[in-house]
Amino acid sequence: MFRIAALVTAFGILAGASLSPASAEDKTITVFAAASMKNALDEIDATYTAKTGVKFSVSYAASSVLARQIEQGAPADVFVSADTDWMDYAIAKKAVNESTRVNLLGNSIVLIAPKDSKVDNVTIAQGLDLAKLAGDGRIATGDVKSVPVGKYAKAALEKLGAWRAAEPKFAMAESVRAALTLVARGEAVLGIVYATDAKVEPDVKIVGTFPADSHPAIIYPVAATTTAKGETSDYLAFLRSTVAKTILEKYGFKFLISPTT
Repeated sequence: MFRIAALVTAFGILAGASLSPASAEDKTITVFAAASMKNALDEIDATYTAKTGVKFSVSYAASSVLARQIEQGAPADVFVSADTDWMDYAIAKKAVNESTRVNLLGNSIVLIAPKDSKVDNVTIAQGLDLAKLAGDGRIATGDVKSVPVGKYAKAALEKLGAWRAAEPKFAMAESVRAALTLVARGEAVLGIVYATDAKVEPDVKIVGTFPADSHPAIIYPVAATTTAKGETSDYLAFLRSTVAKTILEKYGFKFLISPTT
């Protein structure tokens, strides 16, 4: 009798295991996103997880770093870039599925200072003397050769005639969030970051906004990689939804498309 009962119990366990639906298994989407997206995207992902049960593994870094990692085979499902150049690069390398690309968001760049700085209300226009404003201190932004925020910053300063004098004072950071941290800690007296970054850091203040026509349009494209999991398409659709739009706009991003329901 004991042997029969044990067999029945074992059969029950096996039957239960065989009846477990595949949909009950944990699903994870891996997202590679520009560093400036962190706060907003964390909230979006938490909202999506609460709705669907799908979990996320997210890597935040400079778009240049992420694009190259995806090119080299990093297991990402989604790429969110802070500029069109690095998305174009990933597409050219056949690492991203071009048909899924959407130019989703806009942003602006601002001049920031530590919250207790005496610098305030800087007029950013032709003739700006950023070098004089920085004095003996450093100016932080992303690496102007590769990090999108740095590229935008350099373009704006060149157009305003301020780059040549200010260039020696720049501290080039690996990402916009690294530049933000340098200013927040007082290790740089000024910084150029996205408005959305300044908005989430209480230890800095915005002292000026760069005119939109002083640099190329700041556009954040999003797309699935060529190795993306099947559930990625539903997540990309969610990023275009009114729910995502509300969250993104709360953090200061500009939604560039008509949202879906």
